[in-house]
Amino acid sequence: MAEVVITSANFEEEVMKSDIPVLLDFWAAWCGPCRMVAPIVAEIAAENEGKIKVGKVDVDEEPELAASFRVSSIPTLAVVKNGEVTNMAIGYRPKADIEAMLK
Repeated sequence: MAEVVITSANFEEEVMKSDIPVLLDFWAAWCGPCRMVAPIVAEIAAENEGKIKVGKVDVDEEPELAASFRVSSIPTLAVVKNGEVTNMAIGYRPKADIEAMLK
């Protein structure tokens, strides 16, 4: 499954009610480090299809959603399992670090 665009409208269904862990990528088009981490996140999504869900949250389009996760810098990655945030990281991370967040 490709990355899912997460909005306030589908957040509850796609993230909170997900039966698999969700990796949320809070990003913006103007953010250089976000563009660096995006292909890594896409690769993780492709390699873990059916095991995890990857959601992309554009902080410019969804400021309330970003605020609810206390996102102050981007990129911010958050892992949500069973409706609970289990891990968060701010800034660029190598693939191994992102994969470790999901364990």
